Amino acid sequence: MLSRRSIRVKIMQLLYALDRDKELTSQDLLPLYRQVVNQSFDLYLFALKIFMAVASHATKEAKSRHSKHLPSKEDRSFRPYLADNSCIKSLSNNGAFAIACQKHQEWPAIDDDIVRLLYYQSAKKQEYINYATSMDPSEEDHKKQLLALFKDCCNNEAFTDLLEYNYRNWIDDKSLIIGAIKKTIKSLPAKEDFLKVYKPNPETIEEFGLQLLQYVQQENTALEEYILPTLKNWDAERVAVLDMILLKLALSELIMFTSIPTKVTLNEYVEISKLYSTEKSKDFINGILDRLMKDLTATGKINKSGRGLVG
Repeated sequence: MLSRRSIRVKIMQLLYALDRDKELTSQDLLPLYRQVVNQSFDLYLFALKIFMAVASHATKEAKSRHSKHLPSKEDRSFRPYLADNSCIKSLSNNGAFAIACQKHQEWPAIDDDIVRLLYYQSAKKQEYINYATSMDPSEEDHKKQLLALFKDCCNNEAFTDLLEYNYRNWIDDKSLIIGAIKKTIKSLPAKEDFLKVYKPNPETIEEFGLQLLQYVQQENTALEEYILPTLKNWDAERVAVLDMILLKLALSELIMFTSIPTKVTLNEYVEISKLYSTEKSKDFINGILDRLMKDLTATGKINKSGRGLVG
């Protein structure tokens, strides 16, 4: 589930924390790295669990409608399809998902008021009413309404506040988690091993992220020696801490990972600087990395394998 960009951002944040927090040591970063990459999967599970709780509220609405003294035609025809369909049941009955969730005893109980709020913002829509009062909706109808419900949840502050309160990485991982849950819904009914797709990928986490983090830490002095001569008209002490970290990460990636094109590395770190650093950072990062690539390519320090990987 985690992309290389997500890993780059998480490593950048760890290195920044190391620079700012004097109680942190370089030995702390490895366990912290493993913790933050696992948090993304945990956040996915938590968000999916909340969404399922909201969908299940359809059962309570059906009970309330059918128990009225004078139910309307709409009340009588209402069915809790959102909670009672093969798609959502494939999640609630999934053993692997249940086991994964059981590991998180620290999760708070999902507040009934929040569940009701999130449910009824969708339930009041005519599209949902038509679905809930229809005869024998198809599997695609179920998935369409589940996606609509999830979209409404994502647009509600109560949902996002709950996620952010319990997981600080929600802000950084928001688009990643939303995309993963949409993919999950679209692929329903869920297979027993559906979680494998969303668990941390060893190739991304270990072979890319861990090696990148370790290299930056081990070669910090050497990386600075590469970078400092390229800072023409720039006072090294005035370079933003975050920008220097991004330069070191980019330089490490250029040197270490022969299969990642140089343009990809440059573009990735320029984009990250736009999101996390100063207004002028993108031009600064772009200019310095361009000089570094030219110098290191000329001296044979950058060697890319495969066609079209340099340039």
